[in-house]
Amino acid sequence: MKMNIVTTIMRIVLGILFLAHGINKFQTGLGNVGQWFESIHVPSFMAYIVATIELVGGILLIAGLFTRIVSVVLIAVLAGAIFTAKLSAGLLGNGQGAGYELDLAFVLVAFYLAFADRSPLSLDHAIFGRRG
Repeated sequence: MKMNIVTTIMRIVLGILFLAHGINKFQTGLGNVGQWFESIHVPSFMAYIVATIELVGGILLIAGLFTRIVSVVLIAVLAGAIFTAKLSAGLLGNGQGAGYELDLAFVLVAFYLAFADRSPLSLDHAIFGRRG
């Protein structure tokens, strides 16, 4: 039971964090985010894809729906962020940009969620049962 509570908290918090990142990208303007993506040699259209994944993925994690699939997709987004935007700044950052320490923590949470039993407090559990 304790692990169900921990899993639920991890899922909801990670969902809130990704939802906030997605909302922020939309509020900043996807054109602006796309320009920043281009400045780090990532095609600007990826801003639309990443923002949508973060927004929808965050909502799905909060609801606990398709948690495993969403977690794997978010790991891919995080890996992309680490290797394209943050790796050169180092683990803790370099004074000019953020490091990738938080991204690694998010990857570990998402990795856990990709393999954990479904929490009873999730739509996954209600629809698909305890395991998948």
